Amino acid sequence: MKKNYKIAVAGTGYVGLSIATLLSQHHQVTAVDIIPEKVDMINNRKSPIQDDYIEKYLAEKELNLTATLDAKVAYSDADFVVIAAPTNVYLKLSVAA
Repeated sequence: MKKNYKIAVAGTGYVGLSIATLLSQHHQVTAVDIIPEKVDMINNRKSPIQDDYIEKYLAEKELNLTATLDAKVAYSDADFVVIAAPTNVYLKLSVAA
């Protein structure tokens, strides 16, 4: 039997929003971001990034996806948390190309 998981996705860039969109076809997904405009767009089924597939899924598919600025609430009752936020490795380490 499949379980309907509660999943929180931290970050709504290309990686986070792709993961959130795909998982929300079968699970309850809450996307977390720090930018109010991005959260509003996702909640209005508009993609804050230019991606044909994400735009199509948001517009046409039945998704169990919401977005929020409130990370504490999103993470507190999640079965899983996916971290899809950028890391600033180049600011902290000297990495040769």
